[in-house]
Amino acid sequence: MVHLVYCDDKEKELEKIINKSKHMIIRGAAGRKIPHSRVFDGEDLYFMKKGTGLITAKAKVVSVQNYVKLSPEESLETINKNQSKLNLSPKQVERWNKKCLCLVEFDNVEEITPLIFEHQGNMDDWLIIEKIEDVLVGSSIPYNYENSKFK
Repeated sequence: MVHLVYCDDKEKELEKIINKSKHMIIRGAAGRKIPHSRVFDGEDLYFMKKGTGLITAKAKVVSVQNYVKLSPEESLETINKNQSKLNLSPKQVERWNKKCLCLVEFDNVEEITPLIFEHQGNMDDWLIIEKIEDVLVGSSIPYNYENSKFK
């Protein structure tokens, strides 16, 4: 699978990925939401700055940590233990202090020729697709959550 990750524009998340001061993405919720338990080593991540509609970087997943039923203290401890890779602001640490966490470490970050994303109304901030062309202007297909289901 291929993953399209929206990067927080206010926190300059994409810039941190490109300048290699960020090597891990976090997602969290009260329950197991996308991408929890649906990202695997060796898969491709594509990054897009939220609000731009342009996919401008790519990386390879090297490890994934999935957590469930964390207490607030355990969640914070997990975030702090990985902070050197996550490079989160205090505001982001507070935002991601959740019961279920998915931490995705990546490497081989490369800037790519910008790809134009075709936004559809039903999309989250993390998409799981067969190939990146499935969400590009001119070749996109209607997005469904088929690839997001647990295997």
